[in-house]
Amino acid sequence: MQLRYAFRLYPDCHQQIALAKAFGCARVVFNDAVRARESARRDGLPYPTLGELSVRLITQAKRTPERSWLGEVSAVVLQQSLRDAETAYRNFFASRSGKRKGPKLGAPRLKSLKDTKQSIRFTANAAWSIDAAGRLNLPKIGPVKVKWSRSLPATPSSVTVVKDSAGRYTASFVVDTDPAVDAARMPATNQSIGIDLGLTHFAVLSTGEKIDSPRLLRRAEKKLKKAQRELSRKQRGSSNREKARLKVARAHAAVADARREFHHQLSTRLIRENQAIAVEDLSVVGLARTKLAKSIQDAGWGSFVSMLTYKAARYGRTLIMIGRYEPTSRTCSVCGALDGPKPLHIREWTCPACGAVHDRDHNAAKNVKAAAGLAASACRAQGRPGRVPAQRNEAGSHGFPTELEPQSGTKPGEEGQNARATARGASHLKKAMPSSGISSGRALAQRSTSSGVTTFFRWADM
Repeated sequence: MQLRYAFRLYPDCHQQIALAKAFGCARVVFNDAVRARESARRDGLPYPTLGELSVRLITQAKRTPERSWLGEVSAVVLQQSLRDAETAYRNFFASRSGKRKGPKLGAPRLKSLKDTKQSIRFTANAAWSIDAAGRLNLPKIGPVKVKWSRSLPATPSSVTVVKDSAGRYTASFVVDTDPAVDAARMPATNQSIGIDLGLTHFAVLSTGEKIDSPRLLRRAEKKLKKAQRELSRKQRGSSNREKARLKVARAHAAVADARREFHHQLSTRLIRENQAIAVEDLSVVGLARTKLAKSIQDAGWGSFVSMLTYKAARYGRTLIMIGRYEPTSRTCSVCGALDGPKPLHIREWTCPACGAVHDRDHNAAKNVKAAAGLAASACRAQGRPGRVPAQRNEAGSHGFPTELEPQSGTKPGEEGQNARATARGASHLKKAMPSSGISSGRALAQRSTSSGVTTFFRWADM
């Protein structure tokens, strides 16, 4: 499995200038590639290939006065920028054709000089290395100081240098992990668990353990509000506004980093202690449109489930996704009886069938674990129930009955009342029907039987 290991970089002033040049050159080459593809589309010409774009936008462009500064950065950075544009178009066409899952992607857009997040990538043929002092040697940039928080499990195949909105530099290494080492790190267990995600408690386990939600965004709201207010008062384009923007970005980055750390610690612990994990496949995008949007985004359920997914695949665990339409909160975990709707303010309820008293979240976690044995697959099981063919008496055309028989059990004297009510309904229906386009036979016909009871027929073409 390929994983990314990120470490902080601390470039000096000259290296920051060199990195800024590399970011700018990569952005220019990417935008030139997008313009070339769009120009070919407007003119009705075939799309230029990656090799043609490389010759035109890099090799030949370096010889022109307008693009001669492209030679100041590594050629590998420019080549990888072209590959990024090619990948963006490939993903766009795959999304349009339905081959790519997930939401529909738009066409690649031009990158802006004001984008707060920038990145460049160095592959193995770029001759980058890590020296004995632990510094990262990048071509035409120099040795950059790295804060090594842990050791790399294997030799990385590429490194991506990223500058985020808070002005921090990060080196992201792509490493191929060894399955044997991963299996020895986390041996198999015989434990399984069900998880119910929530807001009052971030997660409630089927064992009864409740993990409190850190509510990091809520706790930092006062500081964020003050920083955002100061930013709004600064003049646009001024250096003070840039300083205020960095202050806001750093405050948001601190919240995001703390949330990510919480998710990593909890997901690693659950993966280490359990062999099988069941969790509900919640529609986070849909829930984020409700009045609880801020709390749901603060919890970060999607990021947590993503971590569980890749860690389960890495360490040989089984992650079972329960359909979002499974009534886990309304089903009794003792007898399996299905009760009525349970609004969010109901935290405890009593089963009307067996009399068991349930905590709402703990009961849901137990039901998630029980339903995991019936899941269709170990990853992304189908959430919505499948289609069931309709019965013959529910759909389709089955001919027209000859007459409506009087209902059994009708009391004496009620036949005439029913007949008069039906006659009144037929007269109103006849008045409401348009006169053109409908034959007189398509109406309710009536006749008197020998018993004196008036019966009515359904619509039919007489």
